[in-house]
Amino acid sequence: MDGFYIITNKLKDPDFAITNEIRQYIENNGKKCYVSEKDSEGHIIPGTVPSDARCGLVLGGDGTLIRAVRDLGENTLPLLGINLGTLGYLTDVELKDFKPALERLFDGEPDIEERMMLEGSFRGSRTDIAMNDIVLAREGKVRIVSFNIYVNGTLLNTYHADGVILSTPTGSTGYNLSAGGPVVEPTAELIVVTPICSHALNTSSVVLSAGDTIEVEICEGRYGRQEQVSLCFDGAEQTTLVTGEKVCIRKAEQTARLIRLSRESFMITMRRKMKGN
Repeated sequence: MDGFYIITNKLKDPDFAITNEIRQYIENNGKKCYVSEKDSEGHIIPGTVPSDARCGLVLGGDGTLIRAVRDLGENTLPLLGINLGTLGYLTDVELKDFKPALERLFDGEPDIEERMMLEGSFRGSRTDIAMNDIVLAREGKVRIVSFNIYVNGTLLNTYHADGVILSTPTGSTGYNLSAGGPVVEPTAELIVVTPICSHALNTSSVVLSAGDTIEVEICEGRYGRQEQVSLCFDGAEQTTLVTGEKVCIRKAEQTARLIRLSRESFMITMRRKMKGN
């Protein structure tokens, strides 16, 4: 590889000291290097990714990498995460190891993992994507909301809960895990539905095929009350839905492309990074 594109979390590298060190190292090895241009909210400005960039280096944590995937949209640039965060399930390289990691990229083409993503559509024409999860959660007062879950047009279940998480395998170690959902091998293709604080003794997660179409409907509250629910994609974009509205969720055509240099298995990584957490 000879064209590198650095995407930096400014909160993790406020003076760009790490960014400049990595950029200098790349250029000293005769390779091209660019630093992403961002707007006032920290998003990559559309259309500013150089055409000769062959690899994105994401400096931050898992959240930074997920945001980079969302910002890049249909751009299929493969991404390598360099961890400046804490756990870092998605970031493959620790900062202290960036030089040998880059040398491997200088010498050849790396292995690339394709990670499944979700697409959610609502209100007819509005759509968004998620690498980790799509979450519907109650707004306002602390009370239970009812959600009808349809799979391929058939009612699967009605959850009485604080909310519902629809997770990709990649996102299974995030909010889904905190809510008691199963951990899934990240390169699998399936969708996990997990209620948040369900008001039932035996309500468990449901694992569905990646080919299924799932609809989540916000039900009417007690005494005909209209409920308000927050619809959130990867903890970023948020919209308020009300009683009677639905969100339709399916596997996205787009995938997240992650560069993998480590030979460590997911199970070993999970055991190591979850220790004490």
